[in-house]
Amino acid sequence: MNLPNKLTVFRIILIPIFAIVLMLPTNIWGGDAQLPTTHLIATIIFVVASLTDTADGQIARRQHLVTNFGKFADPLADKLLVMTALVFFVQFQWVPAWVVALIVIRELAVTGLRTLIVENNGTVMAAAMPGKIKTSTQMLAITFYLLHNIIFRSFGIPFAEIMLGIALFFTIYSGIDYFVKARFVFADGFK
Repeated sequence: MNLPNKLTVFRIILIPIFAIVLMLPTNIWGGDAQLPTTHLIATIIFVVASLTDTADGQIARRQHLVTNFGKFADPLADKLLVMTALVFFVQFQWVPAWVVALIVIRELAVTGLRTLIVENNGTVMAAAMPGKIKTSTQMLAITFYLLHNIIFRSFGIPFAEIMLGIALFFTIYSGIDYFVKARFVFADGFK
């Protein structure tokens, strides 16, 4: 297994650890009431996992280590990480359930589409730029939710909410983009 794929697997391993930390009581280790220690630790885990996403893609392209496993598992790891955080955010009442539902629906639909493409022509559809923007803005939003918007709170800027709005736009846009580009998969269904 090459280094980019190991980073992807490492990211997948971090997801349950991230979830366990979010399940812990916020006052378990004390900490600032404005930023509970468990949320700070969860932020660190989330940021490390997010950075492995950036690193694995760059290494794979630079060293010509792109594999079908990487093209499939890398975006899947991103989806699992993001969806885990957002499900907890609904439980914490930080994010409306309908926003998370739209994101989850898009992620499942695109994953299903990628599976159909593999079955249809044996290749994995790599992530396009709108999908990469979607992932980046989702990860930024999640990071600032976990940090309780602490950096921008004193300025009255709801940065996490703004980033989530941008992420939602790119979630929908990139989902439509994938289906338009892969419409050939459905061509036989409309005959």
